[in-house]
Amino acid sequence: MPWYSTTSWMPCSHSMWSTLELGPVKSWNGLVLRKPIDMEKRELIQRQEATLLDLRSYLFSRQCTLLLFLQRPWEVAQRALELLHSCVQELKLLEVSVPPGALDCWVFLSCLEVLQRIEGCCDRAQIDSNIAHMVGLWSYAMEKLKSLGYLCGLVSEKGPNSEDLNRTVDLLAGLGAERPETANTAQSPYKKLQEALSSVEAFEKHYLDLSHATIEMYTSIGRIRSAKLVGKDLAEFYMKKRSPQKAEMYLQGALKNYLAEGWALPVTHTRKQLAECQKHLGQMENYLQTSSLLASDHHLTEEERKYFCQEILSYASQQEDNPGHKVVLPMHSFARLKDLHFDPPNAVVHAGGVLTVEITVCSQMPIPVHVDQIAVNVHFSIEKNNYRKTAEWLTKHKTSNGIITFPAEASLFPASQNSLPALELSEMLERSPSDNSLHTTGIICRNVHMLLRRQESVSSLEAPSGLALEDGAHVLKCSSVTLQPGANKIEFRTQAKEPGTYTLRQLRASVGPVWFVLAHIHPIVQYDVYSQEPQLHVEPLADSLLAGIPQKVKFTVTTGHYAVKNGDSLQLSNVEAMLILCQAENRAVVYSNSREECSSALLRIQSSDKVTSIGLPTAPAYHVIEFELEVLSLPSAPAAGGDTSILGTPEPHRKQKDMQRTDHCMVTTDHKVSIDCPWSIYSTVIALTFSVPFRTTHTLLSAGTRKYVQVRVQNLSELDFELSDSKLEDMGHAVDLRLTPLNTQSQQLIHSKQSVFFVWELTWTQEPPPPLHCRFSVGFSPASEERLTVSLKPYTYEFQVENFFTLYSVRAEILPAAGAEYCRTGSLCSLEVSITRLADLLDVDKDEALVESEEYFSTKLMYEVVDNSSNWAVCGKSCGVISMPVAAQATHRVHMEVMPLFAGYLPLPDVRLFKYLPHHSAHASQLDADSWIENDNLSVDKHLDDQLDCSSVRSRGSTHSASSSEHKGLPMPRLQALPAGQVFNSSTGMQILVIPSQDDHVLEVSVT
Repeated sequence: MPWYSTTSWMPCSHSMWSTLELGPVKSWNGLVLRKPIDMEKRELIQRQEATLLDLRSYLFSRQCTLLLFLQRPWEVAQRALELLHSCVQELKLLEVSVPPGALDCWVFLSCLEVLQRIEGCCDRAQIDSNIAHMVGLWSYAMEKLKSLGYLCGLVSEKGPNSEDLNRTVDLLAGLGAERPETANTAQSPYKKLQEALSSVEAFEKHYLDLSHATIEMYTSIGRIRSAKLVGKDLAEFYMKKRSPQKAEMYLQGALKNYLAEGWALPVTHTRKQLAECQKHLGQMENYLQTSSLLASDHHLTEEERKYFCQEILSYASQQEDNPGHKVVLPMHSFARLKDLHFDPPNAVVHAGGVLTVEITVCSQMPIPVHVDQIAVNVHFSIEKNNYRKTAEWLTKHKTSNGIITFPAEASLFPASQNSLPALELSEMLERSPSDNSLHTTGIICRNVHMLLRRQESVSSLEAPSGLALEDGAHVLKCSSVTLQPGANKIEFRTQAKEPGTYTLRQLRASVGPVWFVLAHIHPIVQYDVYSQEPQLHVEPLADSLLAGIPQKVKFTVTTGHYAVKNGDSLQLSNVEAMLILCQAENRAVVYSNSREECSSALLRIQSSDKVTSIGLPTAPAYHVIEFELEVLSLPSAPAAGGDTSILGTPEPHRKQKDMQRTDHCMVTTDHKVSIDCPWSIYSTVIALTFSVPFRTTHTLLSAGTRKYVQVRVQNLSELDFELSDSKLEDMGHAVDLRLTPLNTQSQQLIHSKQSVFFVWELTWTQEPPPPLHCRFSVGFSPASEERLTVSLKPYTYEFQVENFFTLYSVRAEILPAAGAEYCRTGSLCSLEVSITRLADLLDVDKDEALVESEEYFSTKLMYEVVDNSSNWAVCGKSCGVISMPVAAQATHRVHMEVMPLFAGYLPLPDVRLFKYLPHHSAHASQLDADSWIENDNLSVDKHLDDQLDCSSVRSRGSTHSASSSEHKGLPMPRLQALPAGQVFNSSTGMQILVIPSQDDHVLEVSVT
């Protein structure tokens, strides 16, 4: 409380202080304000016989007269309160001898005198509107009257004794005779004090009147805190008077105020008073709740805490004969839930499985407490389609370690000290005006209005809890537990039954009929029970299964609710192209639902022509059976219908890109296996995808009329293989065909991502030779492994080669200009193309291009000169149609001019041959084929669009197109490519020397 001083308005010199009588106080008759000048005290001052109280009283009476004359009565009340507090403090500092109770009488009389003086000069309306200035005096008077009542024995249970009566007589004697100006006043301060001290009943009446009036005033001006504090004093009085029913209301109000403002020690003290009050009233439930709060309150001594804890235990032991009666109390004062741990950690268990829930409870009691039962009420719920949820799905929504930590209980004080502003304290010093000596010191709080701000709408924590025990069929129980002070671990075990979600809702502990209940467990704690159908899962151990070598496949049987019995087996349907390898050391391992190994046993495998039976080891429900088997898929490459790559006929550029894109992709083969399981009447179909580790292509090579077959084997896998016993067989068994191998090594190592080539020379005795149907086979085995226990089938690849004999020989030759020794850049050179027929009329020539004349047969061919490397510029027509006699050694020569664009050894341009076929319509016979050539408009089969490169033709104004706007609606001829084996270009790979030109001009060349 701030300190106040009245020295600032004392109109006396320092010499007067030295003449004051500082002897014992003998008179305490209070202030005199009813006459302008107190002549009696004035004379004492003049005779230098006045005491400190006389001087203060005289000075204040004169000041009061002036303030009332100035119509400032409310300032009188304010200064009077300051005067009274200052006088009490000055007497203590000066160590003036004052009889016990004398100052209380002086203050009580002075407060009432000031109040009656103000009421005498103001009307009722003014008084009601200025209660805030007067309530301090009412409260001070009440405090002093209370102090006098305790001092004189008026509040004790037995009433005042002789010593108390003597003290009362002495105090009344010190008042002296009543002044004449108040002698006729019925309610004068003198009469009120004399009456209040005369008897116990009178004191009670006057004290209660003052207390109720003060509470009403504080409430009317909004000072609820002060009203509650006065009520607490009133409650103490009622407890002394053995009226606990009246005291309880005031104690609850004070406790609510302390809790709202966060005063821990006053809360503890008020609770002790409230507990006593509730005990006297027989409110056992409220008393037990308050006792539990006090037993866990660390502001009390250990003995006090044990006393209140024992009160709870004593009540519980006394009520054992009445088992139906229950007292439900909140758990936060008894114990605190710290954490919870699930086993299994994912809090997911199958139907019939065992779940363990371990909770850590911190007991707040000072002594060990034997608890009859600790139970957790569980709420069961089932969602739609919950039966479809597997353990894996449910685990995704759980904590990884299965531990759930609960936050500490919120502070019992809504307005915690941390939320309040910091104290702004400053020092206050008062020095003497004469010698500057220090005579008063203290501290003052400058933000007291912020610290003592009232907290509105705060509910009392001492109100009845209204808790209810939840009833349910699902309860986790643990009986006969002794909770030691501090942390205690309690374990619940339950067997899961019905699938669904179980939510832990309420924790409760019973000590006899007393139940401590945690109404809601937060955060939400749940565990799930699932029922799973048996499942079979088959997966390869490697990233991909390779055909041709043994591969391990893992079988996983999740038993679910099915218990595997002795004699149960899996029936696998055999697939012709896939073998199941039976090994004696194959074992099956049984795991529990938590992946702990339970047992292992040898697999019983029996195989027949159509079915392979795998005997399963016995396993309980909700277990996992795992075993591995080796499977072998027979290796074979997809059959090639024709020549996949033939020298002399390059594939279209677009198709080459497609081949490059798929060049590293292995061909896959799916094998579907039907499995009959003992727990189902339906078969389970699984698909195993095997990748062929090799990619095989064949090529027909020509050297004049000699033919060679080349087979390329490319290893696309990550393994290295050993190749052996390569063979190329004629599936048609033609007697006039023979394949002579040119490979000398019987075994070859092929590394990952590499290729191996095999070559055979093809000879025949019959002209023309028949089509060739070949099958290539080669043995292989992994190079890094030891000898396998099973013999591997060779890798096979089948293909056909047709029309592989040579019909035409093409030769190109470039000659320098006349008189020049070498070709020069920018100079025209002569290109001579010679096309020679090597065989007479054959069946392959009998098509639409064949023309019969009187002397011989002829066929129309189209030639085209193409330079894809842009080294040459073809001058004139780059293509044309010729009529070629169908006779051996018939030759046709074509001459044209070309110009080299670069110097150096340049490869010769390519020469291509096509069959020139007329249109099928009747209009085709009416059109001259040469007219089409003159216009350079040709209809090319769609599959040849990418093969024909006519850049040189386009440079001369000719265009290959599927249709022409100039001849729209007219029939167009067609081109058909000759098989590459039928055309041999002897100029392929030849180069000619071109020297730079000696001219000084610059030749611009566009390179694309």
